[in-house]
Amino acid sequence: MYGDGTPPRGPEARRSARYTRPVPASARPILPYEPMPAQVEPWDPAAPAVAARVVTLINERRPDLVVDHTGSSAVPGLPGKNVIDLGIEVAADEIPAVTELLVGLGFQRQTSRYAFPPTRPLLLGCIDHEGRRFRIHCHVKPADHRAWGRDHARDLAFRDALRADPALRDAYAARKRAVVAAGSVDGFRYSMAKTEWIRGTLEAIGWADPPILPPATIGVLGGGQLGRMLGFAAREMGYRLVVLDPDPDCPAAAVADAVVVGRYDDVEAALRLAERADVITLELEHVSAEVVARLDWDWPVRPSVNAVEITHDRLLERRFLDSERVAVAPWREVGDPASLLEAAGALGFPGAALRLKAATGGYDGRSQLRIASPGDVDGALERLGRPGGEPALLERELDFEMELSVICARRLDGRAVTFPVARNRHAAGILVESSAPAPVPEATALEAAALATRLAEAMDLVGTLTVELFLLRDGSLVVNELAPRVHNSGHWTVEGCRTSQFEQHLRAICGLPFGSTELHTPVALVNVLGDGAERAAHLQGVAHAIDDPLVHLHLYDKRRVFERRKMGHIVATGVDPDEALARARRALAALRWA
Repeated sequence: MYGDGTPPRGPEARRSARYTRPVPASARPILPYEPMPAQVEPWDPAAPAVAARVVTLINERRPDLVVDHTGSSAVPGLPGKNVIDLGIEVAADEIPAVTELLVGLGFQRQTSRYAFPPTRPLLLGCIDHEGRRFRIHCHVKPADHRAWGRDHARDLAFRDALRADPALRDAYAARKRAVVAAGSVDGFRYSMAKTEWIRGTLEAIGWADPPILPPATIGVLGGGQLGRMLGFAAREMGYRLVVLDPDPDCPAAAVADAVVVGRYDDVEAALRLAERADVITLELEHVSAEVVARLDWDWPVRPSVNAVEITHDRLLERRFLDSERVAVAPWREVGDPASLLEAAGALGFPGAALRLKAATGGYDGRSQLRIASPGDVDGALERLGRPGGEPALLERELDFEMELSVICARRLDGRAVTFPVARNRHAAGILVESSAPAPVPEATALEAAALATRLAEAMDLVGTLTVELFLLRDGSLVVNELAPRVHNSGHWTVEGCRTSQFEQHLRAICGLPFGSTELHTPVALVNVLGDGAERAAHLQGVAHAIDDPLVHLHLYDKRRVFERRKMGHIVATGVDPDEALARARRALAALRWA
């Protein structure tokens, strides 16, 4: 039996039988974990003794386990949170038995949104030592894992480098103090803010994560037009491609080595894709969060699970933005007619128009509606078309000067770059035009870029993050939506920038140096949308549309056309964004669907 009374099964039973014994819950030496805001305190000289005591407790149950004291508390003189970090490296098939052993001692499994998966778990606890309570983080790492097999050795190398170099230790201490200088932060945010410094140090001491090089295979969740354009960039760089999509004839099928046919919530189909991939990314955030979380057990998934979960749910996204003290439109969560009425009044209705949006699902203006008059309130939740009682987002419409977007690419080592800010125009919730550079002051463009970089860091995103913004009439910026992926409002980067958003995304998720995001020409984009009833897609007027040599037509090879469906886009260049936009509009006017 394990310490919590759970009987071991299979190979774990044979391996652990001579090392484990039951421990009553009341007698377990490890106490419940006590989370606290991140604070940088002087190094505690008691840390080595506390670590040694916990190691002894573990080795009493499993003498064969090597338990290392890692983290800041293992470096004499290094300020930090004074959490006792321990690391145990074992074969992957041993991790369940070791996890149960730790639970038997009183350690807790993580239950937060930031929890490590069971293939590389973090166990939490506290222990009383000489009248004081210390927090403990115990990491269990797989020694032979294709993606995570170097993690424990890397932690030891980082620890030993800090021990050996006082100047490096002092620089790390300064970085920590800078993170908390702005105010209280939780442990996750504290860790993310140190990422770039830590990864830079690992690179300097020879422990950088190796890049994923061609001809590796990139797995893409989603085979739409974004997956297609990622595929074009991947092919140019020498990568292979496998996509997951419900439609075997999806737009990305033309450039993929294989299409795994399955829904975006089909875990088994996603695992079949993963078996063929070296790294996994996505082209739409509406992939099931459960699918992404399961893939994260054994494959590098970029963007992170956390980024996908936040942007999968509009309510989670708003709470995240609030936690980062980022300006958003005033909002409320609603779930029934009574809460809708109450929230509408709190948001200033009927003096102000409102937007009601489903918390999950919906894009390009779908699954949302406008509430402009008292008559719009009755039955609004039903018209939204979501199950009764499902939470929804209600927010106040803002009077803005223009819509903007900025795309940030971020690597695993925390380094990030941004593309020039674009000006956008939507109609009925769908993007119709975008142009760059946006006609905003340099200070506004810098503010938007810094905001996108900070949000990418806060959600531990690797890949690209698109931030859609409103520029208010007083010059302030308000975030509208986030997308953890390449984005329609950045398609112009193919013709307009030294490096496209698609290539930059691949560089980010594969750990390669970034390309230049310099805008080498003013540029504009217009979307080619469908119209009318659903029918076979036959586009006319192409030759006339591209008669202008500065116009570029991109079609997505969608076999069926219908009202408002994104079928392609036109990019044009010019001496300034307005001229480029005029060229793109003239080209669009020449096209029609038969």
